[in-house]
Amino acid sequence: MTKTETKARAGTGLPDGQRVDAGSADVKTALLGFLSEFKGFQGEMKSVLQQQEERLTMLDRKTMTSGRPALSMAADIEAPHLKAFDVYLRNGDDDGLRGLVLDGKAMSTAVAADGGYLVDPQTAATIRSALTATASIRAIANVVTVEATSYDVLIDHTDVGTGWASETAAMAETATPQIERISIALNELSAMPKASQRLLDDSAFDIEGWLASRIADKFARSEAQAFISGDGVDKPKGFLAHPNVAEASWTWGNLGYVATGNDGDFAATNASDAIVDLVYALSAEYRANGSFVMNSKTAGAVRKMKDADGRFLWADGLQAGEPARLMGYPVLVAEDMPDIASGACAVAFGDFASGYTIAERPDLRVLRDPFSAKPYVLFYASKRVGGDVSDFSAIKLLKFSAA
Repeated sequence: MTKTETKARAGTGLPDGQRVDAGSADVKTALLGFLSEFKGFQGEMKSVLQQQEERLTMLDRKTMTSGRPALSMAADIEAPHLKAFDVYLRNGDDDGLRGLVLDGKAMSTAVAADGGYLVDPQTAATIRSALTATASIRAIANVVTVEATSYDVLIDHTDVGTGWASETAAMAETATPQIERISIALNELSAMPKASQRLLDDSAFDIEGWLASRIADKFARSEAQAFISGDGVDKPKGFLAHPNVAEASWTWGNLGYVATGNDGDFAATNASDAIVDLVYALSAEYRANGSFVMNSKTAGAVRKMKDADGRFLWADGLQAGEPARLMGYPVLVAEDMPDIASGACAVAFGDFASGYTIAERPDLRVLRDPFSAKPYVLFYASKRVGGDVSDFSAIKLLKFSAA
């Protein structure tokens, strides 16, 4: 049995007079499919953007260091906790912080052992030390560098005998000059501070550099004191450690002094006369290179002195770094000189380049020893230096006594 297929012409033979355009139906179907796919793509993009926004927010919060306490800026890389904390702030990696060993279980910024050291205050990059005077007669003395254990100074302080003779008279033998040797031994100046290795590793400033500067400063002050009043026992012998006698009875091996005429002070009248007498007690050949040495208190008293015409004997330097001058001669203010007191030799005047010799080795040795005193590191510093009077006629003293 067969069925008869009836083909109706497009637009005819449909009930109720409905007409369908085949091309419009295909477009509508395609448009519905596109809208559906676009909605899916839109939802996917929203999800991706949301994730990106959340990630950027997280990174932004982790890198907001402006609200964090200021960290030490001197040795961040050296300190383990600062390094770990910096890594955490930069990229959120907290593995370094997890590895830190804390003594307490509770965290508190009030107690360093409970983690308070993680919140470091701002620390100065250097340590400010109290200023101390280090002026030394090294600046005006004769300084020599030696490679031996001592330095010998040969001094000819006698004279050749002479006499007048006629043409035919016999020539008599005259005195022969004598040479004296002054031996200056090199003594060892040393220091040995210590610091823990952990302090050296974790400190926010240069501990080793600070110790080195402190050692050098102490060495300078120690030798400055020894050059003036050292007793010569395992140290330089200062010029004030030698016997002093009145200038009228001066002999070699002693330092001559001029008395002020008033015990413990300058004379009540014509106080400046003592300074004038001191200057001219020194021979002319030494006086040309003469310098005054006194401390600040004595300088304050001398600075007020005037001559008979009312002019100050003291004149300040005309430019920075130039020493003040007293009666035209430079003044070295050395705080190790004694104060004005009864019988004190508080002022010295002389040609120190001829009168005092400092002998030293050129190097300052520093030995870093991390083994002998664990967990401390020892810093053994040493310097070899010696000093003594080399010409007793080149230095004169002002003694605050009646005679």
